[in-house]
Amino acid sequence: MGGTAGFAVVVFGALGGVVAYLAGVVGLRELRRLRRVGVPVRALVRARVATPEDRALPPRPLLQFETADGRVVEVFSPVPSTARHPLPDGGYVPVRYDPADPRQVLVDGRERVRLEYGFVALGLLMVLVSITLGAAVL
Repeated sequence: MGGTAGFAVVVFGALGGVVAYLAGVVGLRELRRLRRVGVPVRALVRARVATPEDRALPPRPLLQFETADGRVVEVFSPVPSTARHPLPDGGYVPVRYDPADPRQVLVDGRERVRLEYGFVALGLLMVLVSITLGAAVL
């Protein structure tokens, strides 16, 4: 595979790797930022009924909490309820919210750091494979 087709594979592989890497880095940065500046509160978990428009199955529950200035905020949970880490309806979970934008929340203990590191590793791997292919094919 050489010529134009090989060049296209190398370029798109490298671009995909860069995008995956950046997604992981931005996710890790956001996690660190919310850990640092996030205001800790307890949020009430409210179950939702699945609708045809729901893309996430099972649907993510709603989290309801009160900000330091007294506003009640309700947001979709950034993490799903699982058998290992359930988010039971009516239960409370510790969250951190961004005081500048309370819709940005982090469920304490459920940060999904491995997913972000996975994106970083996959992105780097794709870029290295594209460079190797580029050197060998082109």
